[in-house]
Amino acid sequence: MNDINFWDMIWRTTISFLILLILARVMGKKQISQLTFFHYITGITIGSIAAEIAAQKETPFVDGLISLVCWAALTILMTYLSQISPKIRLLLDDEPTIIIKDGKISLKSLKSTRLNMDDVMMLLREQSIFSIDDVLFAVLETNGELSVFKKPSEQNATKQNVKADVSLPTYMPTEIISDGKILYKNLKELNLNEEWILKKLNKHGVQSIKDVYFAQLQTNGSLSINLKDNDL
Repeated sequence: MNDINFWDMIWRTTISFLILLILARVMGKKQISQLTFFHYITGITIGSIAAEIAAQKETPFVDGLISLVCWAALTILMTYLSQISPKIRLLLDDEPTIIIKDGKISLKSLKSTRLNMDDVMMLLREQSIFSIDDVLFAVLETNGELSVFKKPSEQNATKQNVKADVSLPTYMPTEIISDGKILYKNLKELNLNEEWILKKLNKHGVQSIKDVYFAQLQTNGSLSINLKDNDL
């Protein structure tokens, strides 16, 4: 009897896993990233249904799969409707709310979002802001995160402000050697070749690619190299 239950659980778990993987791909990145409270709730529910199918032998397998697929289909449908209807989008996702304006707290917004000052201050401190006076606007996004626009006097100086070099980088920092092996896909995207790597390594006194544990191309075209025998 135990053997039957064991293999039954393995079979249910495997099928549930594959179905969940397919549904995750179909529902798309927005669902996976849980951009809104709606997607957060549906994500938890779909995961709970899959777990119920896999772990509870009392749950009829086919009924569970139907429930899982139907829930995913309804989520996809509502996501599609929210794309074509602003009213439905507002119903599902709500809208961003201004919490702070010019250093002043909106009590009306706090009440509507069910936040208190401890919550607001915690969200500000997470962005290294300890004074409300430093904030020009603070917007509570639909995913519960706080977006903050500081007053100009409190903003970090940019390179343009200090007249520093603002030219675009030649390359994006990219890993090109990992554990002694060249990542040819990354190299091809950078329009570079193995000969170029060998020349760079020779300049650093490295004779073999196999001696390199990790190498990353930097924005200016230089190579950051970590050798396998470089134990710090």
